[in-house]
Amino acid sequence: MQMGSSGAAVDSIAQQETTTNPGLSNVEVLSLQERLEALLFVADHPVTVGDLSNALQETSRKVMQALEALEIKFATRGIRLQKHRSGYQLTTAPDVAADIERLLNLEDISSISRAALEALAIIAYQQPVTRPLIDSIRGVNSDSVLKTLLRHGLIEESGRSISPGRPILYSTTSEFLQHFGLSAIKELPPLDPDLMAEIPASEPRALEVEG
Repeated sequence: MQMGSSGAAVDSIAQQETTTNPGLSNVEVLSLQERLEALLFVADHPVTVGDLSNALQETSRKVMQALEALEIKFATRGIRLQKHRSGYQLTTAPDVAADIERLLNLEDISSISRAALEALAIIAYQQPVTRPLIDSIRGVNSDSVLKTLLRHGLIEESGRSISPGRPILYSTTSEFLQHFGLSAIKELPPLDPDLMAEIPASEPRALEVEG
């Protein structure tokens, strides 16, 4: 009888603790959006819908619907839902960039030279793109500015072209999107047709990536 009473007492305490401490509640009390928000919060890199679907044991369709809802939810807050290629992640809103730089003593990216910003624009609109094409459009060697952009994390090496010499391909990063307040690369403003005409016809617009 004593053991039965003790068991009942333990169950009663456990039930009371769960009631008074929401942290011990079953995960099912959280909505899919809330669970998804938690996963995005702890992820240190963009995660795909497939990864999220597997972790949450939900269909990709439901995850996509929840992501769309989160994007609307965060639109007026200090964080944003950002899509980079096939991955999603939480980022800070561009409006608070200056506050964050002061808090973390970060180097101001606005100090990047006009030449570097020029190369960055070419990469953003033509990515993935090789340095020879960047040089051709700018008319000067771009080694230095590419190193600057890589150091700031605004671009990354995204593979190699199948063209002769297999030059490195460069693409923008999620940090690029965050700095310019974009949720996805498709939000870039349309490029002036006159500028498009200046791109050398000998360079393929879409370069194939190996590896």
